[in-house]
Amino acid sequence: MTALGVSGPTELPPELSLTGPRPLRGSMRVPGDKSISHRALLFAALASGTSRLWWLADGDDVVRSRAAIEALGVKVRDGAGSPGEAAVAGERVGPVVIVRGGGFDGLSEPEAVIDCGNSGTSIRLLTGILAGRAFHSVLTGDSSIARRPMGRVVDPLRLMGARIDGRDGGRLAPLSIRGGDLRGMGHELPVASAQVKTALLLAGLQASGATEVTEPALSRDHTERLLPAMGATLEAIPGGVRVEPAGALAPIELAIPGDPSAAAFFVVGACITPGSDLVVTDVCLNPTRIGFVDVLQRMGAAVEVVVKEERGGEPVGEIRAAYGPLQATTMAGDEIPRVIDEIPALAVAAAFAAGATEVADAAELRVKESDRIGTVAQELSQLGIAVEAKPDGLVITGGAPHGGLLKSHGDHRIAMAAAIAANACEGESTVRGWRAVASSYPGFAADLASVTG
Repeated sequence: MTALGVSGPTELPPELSLTGPRPLRGSMRVPGDKSISHRALLFAALASGTSRLWWLADGDDVVRSRAAIEALGVKVRDGAGSPGEAAVAGERVGPVVIVRGGGFDGLSEPEAVIDCGNSGTSIRLLTGILAGRAFHSVLTGDSSIARRPMGRVVDPLRLMGARIDGRDGGRLAPLSIRGGDLRGMGHELPVASAQVKTALLLAGLQASGATEVTEPALSRDHTERLLPAMGATLEAIPGGVRVEPAGALAPIELAIPGDPSAAAFFVVGACITPGSDLVVTDVCLNPTRIGFVDVLQRMGAAVEVVVKEERGGEPVGEIRAAYGPLQATTMAGDEIPRVIDEIPALAVAAAFAAGATEVADAAELRVKESDRIGTVAQELSQLGIAVEAKPDGLVITGGAPHGGLLKSHGDHRIAMAAAIAANACEGESTVRGWRAVASSYPGFAADLASVTG
């Protein structure tokens, strides 16, 4: 099988040059939430009927999920228009993606290998969906995906009856899946993971009997909020969630709120750059996604959250941030799943804070798009900050960072963290490997320029 390709985003420059410090002022809207965008697209493909999704994330990762459902026979097209009041309060016109789903049975065997690019969410959620389909499919990705652990989703799906193979006995992609005839069962995850949890719930929708998933700490719960809105039967249980089989999901109309993980970089930027006073509007304020706000407030940051409405089961509103002195803190234990994607941004805040900030119990950072413990340590060191890398975290001693030559290491969040740090530093800096931001936020540099004047 050959791999199905996708059209890439607008070509980005290989490096980004910045001269700071430049305060972040005014208001802005970040792109649609990436986690919700993935789920909305994939769940709409499983619905019986036409779904309309406004303001989907525009990065390559979500493009991969769209290409995947198209490869599975789902009709998807672009449109334009205004969401109704049920979708979003107020008048707003923007791009809409229209998905014509045919239920689980409407999916068909792909003609070629499905390439998930750099998207761990795409490959893991698709594995859960395809585990229940009685045909053959192959999922692959880029060199980063080839290194990321897949056994955590493959092993429990095999216990449910799916036939999945891959490199290293199915622990690594590419994954070859022959699905169907799944049995519902209980799963106790050793590591909290919204991706694995969602994959197992999607398989459970197609299984005989109920499926239960428990985890040691609460991970993001977008799936538990969106699936019931589409007619699925989910029930909270101690430490997790239970799902009943479903023949199909109901279509939805949803305007995707802004991505809090993207907003975190600008919020941190405002907190560390003198003269800043910023409002990020229409952003998702799901409590499992804004742990970074709790951390910044604990550090003494002038950050405020204002909920304005509920949309698709998600609280939506504003995050307001202004410059002020920061103090070191500790991030560990059950807090880590709520801040795992924002740790690169929070590490930058720690570099500008008084004292030594410690991050612990975060070994998961080692298996992200890059080894984020190693790459964060390396880049903060380039700014003159003392950093100690540990097996499961970091110790960052704040000081007076200076500009420097920085690298993304092929990781979108490291690239954006480097840009926010450089913007706050005196003098000139360069971020090499800037094209990495294409996976989640290709317009990051333009949005940063819009609020730094």
